[in-house]
Amino acid sequence: MLFAALFHKLALVSMAAAMPLVRKQTACISSTNLISIAPDTASCDGAPFPEECVPASVAAPNIAQSFGLFGIDSFGAQAALVAIMLFESGDFKYKINHFPGVAGQGTRNMQSPAFNTKYADWIVATGQDAAITQSSVSAAAGDPATLLDLINTDKWSFASAAWFVSTQCGASQVQALGDGSQASFEAYLTGCVGTTVTEDRTAGWEKVIGLGGWSS
Repeated sequence: MLFAALFHKLALVSMAAAMPLVRKQTACISSTNLISIAPDTASCDGAPFPEECVPASVAAPNIAQSFGLFGIDSFGAQAALVAIMLFESGDFKYKINHFPGVAGQGTRNMQSPAFNTKYADWIVATGQDAAITQSSVSAAAGDPATLLDLINTDKWSFASAAWFVSTQCGASQVQALGDGSQASFEAYLTGCVGTTVTEDRTAGWEKVIGLGGWSS
């Protein structure tokens, strides 16, 4: 009996060690955090498309709101989403694909038009925005650029990354990112986002995850 109890205890310890560390993030991301990661987010001076650029002071509260809306609680998952938004939007300078210029591709994580349609449908179905209705989405059908313009507000352009990982990748992907490992981040890029792992992408993620957490 004593041996069996000891074996059971060791098995539980082994299982706990194998489980991903999903550390909840109690502090909200701040503009100071963003500027420390990406100094260019401090302002929009010299932005190629000033109407698309927002500084860290605008980005941070919208990102924080998206984490709350989609239940992105762990710092590891939050860091992955911030990293991909910074990379895809050029430090929040862009929210429309200009290079090479895919019509209708945009938001801060540069979603494809097909996913933007699903995103708009989700917003309508959940009643999250009185300005985005079934009639307005239907009116934009067949015109990806018009649909993108509909959802490309500060709130929704910054929430698209959280929506994508939560609804198109699933809870298991969000949980896996919680361990804050490079392996999980790379699996998110290749298996969820569907893009390749590059040095630029991992370098950006390393800066974010290196903070260890958000501070005010």
